[in-house]
Amino acid sequence: MPQHDGASVRLAVSTVIFALRPDHTGQPVLWTPLVRRTREPQRGLWALPGGWLPPNEELEAAAARTLRATTGLAPNYLEQLYTFGDVDRSPDDRVVSVVYWALVQSDEAEQSAAGPNVRWVPADTMPGLAFDHNRIVEYALWRLRTKVEYAELAHALLGATFTLAELREVYEVVLERRLDPANFRRTMIASGRLRETGEHVSGAPHRPPKLYRYETGPATAQTREPFMRERPAS
Repeated sequence: MPQHDGASVRLAVSTVIFALRPDHTGQPVLWTPLVRRTREPQRGLWALPGGWLPPNEELEAAAARTLRATTGLAPNYLEQLYTFGDVDRSPDDRVVSVVYWALVQSDEAEQSAAGPNVRWVPADTMPGLAFDHNRIVEYALWRLRTKVEYAELAHALLGATFTLAELREVYEVVLERRLDPANFRRTMIASGRLRETGEHVSGAPHRPPKLYRYETGPATAQTREPFMRERPAS
């Protein structure tokens, strides 16, 4: 375990970003952007976007700033996730990281910064990252998969309007299981959190699917009924 001077504790912010994008087979999966470290320690390794916290900047503002500077992203959904402060996180100074997580839509992800030092990777197949960033990504995935059943997080990965099939696809990707379409529809409609826009998907053959949007307000008992109680479709 590294021996750190007690006066050399540094505070940093990092962000785990999730976006729904197709993999090489065309199937949607969760992706996360990484940035290559350009200085020591652990130069050349991939890491989460982040940076040092200045003494005169709020935590969330610092997270948003470093995220924008490294990836070009400015997500609407940005929430504090956890603080990681193990003594041996860094080989030199002791570093305490306040970690945020963000959800972005696929079209936002497509517009993010690209280059040799920015790389999008499927969240479940991370390479070996710098410091304890693999552990941070795993924790963020766990939080997303447990929280998505109790909060309206799925719509942050979609546009302002969406079909029920698109919404179900988000839940299926996040929860890593198939959901019965009829049961999903009943549950979401009964939650009282979706509103029909009165519009349909344009250009769709036969009966074009309806478009919905989220209605803000307190969650109902039905909204908090976890989909995990469903048996995975065989």
